[in-house]
Amino acid sequence: MNPDARFGPLDFQLVLLRRMADFQPDLVEDARRRLGASLTQMREANRRWQAMVRSPRSRGALGRYRAVLGKPVSVQRRRIGDLECDAHLWPVPLWPDLRFEVLAADDGAVWNEWLVRAPGTAGPDLRTPADLAPWSCTVDEVAKAFPPARPMEGSAPTRWRLEFTLPDGETRVAEFTWGLLQRLTD
Repeated sequence: MNPDARFGPLDFQLVLLRRMADFQPDLVEDARRRLGASLTQMREANRRWQAMVRSPRSRGALGRYRAVLGKPVSVQRRRIGDLECDAHLWPVPLWPDLRFEVLAADDGAVWNEWLVRAPGTAGPDLRTPADLAPWSCTVDEVAKAFPPARPMEGSAPTRWRLEFTLPDGETRVAEFTWGLLQRLTD
């Protein structure tokens, strides 16, 4: 990978995969191969991303996403409680039914960044723990399918945990990376 080459959508997908490899190495390996990228390319993409994020001359997060992913396919005004923000959505070829969503305040500050179901695309029918396969659903889909759900702190940046209740009353915890389900824990 040429270090002077533009960092683009392929590189960004490799960054997403790099964080998921801790939970789902086999799925990541298959996805990396589908993208035609080597393990070295995935590591280099992650290194370059981290350098962009930590650079003192770095653009703001929203500007960085625009530079890497291009113009969003849509920007929707959204109200979350008493706050309003813009939801910027980009396609992610590796997951055609998902979009990478960045929630940004009017001043460009990014509040959240993760994978969500593409508008107009049906999500999975989630009823039992067996339906919660890795990479099958997003944080929001699990929360809606199994109320009450309680967000919990993740083990690292870009990771979330969600405690939820199954129909039989059993409580479980789902772990997500970049908003995509990775695994269930007891």
